[in-house]
Amino acid sequence: MAAIVVPTRFGKIALTEEGGALVRAEWDGVAEGRATALLEEAGWQLRAYDGGVLEAFDLPMAVGGSTALQAVCAAMRAIPYGYTRTYGEIAGETGLSAQAVGQLCGANPLPILIPCHRVMGARGLTGYSGKGGVETKVALLRHEGAAGLLI
Repeated sequence: MAAIVVPTRFGKIALTEEGGALVRAEWDGVAEGRATALLEEAGWQLRAYDGGVLEAFDLPMAVGGSTALQAVCAAMRAIPYGYTRTYGEIAGETGLSAQAVGQLCGANPLPILIPCHRVMGARGLTGYSGKGGVETKVALLRHEGAAGLLI
């Protein structure tokens, strides 16, 4: 396992690689081991996103855990830059309850890269599990010029 720390306007994000795929992104994490080619590319893409020149990450990512978590993460990855979806919409797609989708969004191991910040409640803005909570979610959505931003 190897990790690097990438400074962004949203905070320092530690990216962790295992087995040739990104497995974790966390605020204020630590870098362990040596930087790999994948981590260097992931750092470049995260900085490009932060700079407003990249809208979609093209990186191998591995989401462990339940099949439900994997399904919700796949649905979140399909949300385009600048758009939002609701927990209910993802629930309808995955066959889970909206509450379960919300809990699984909070368990996303790769925030920003898998854009859980693009998932909203039926009546607008909801919480966010990343550092800074809902303020960080709003900052990410504003950064993207999100069409469905309701505050």
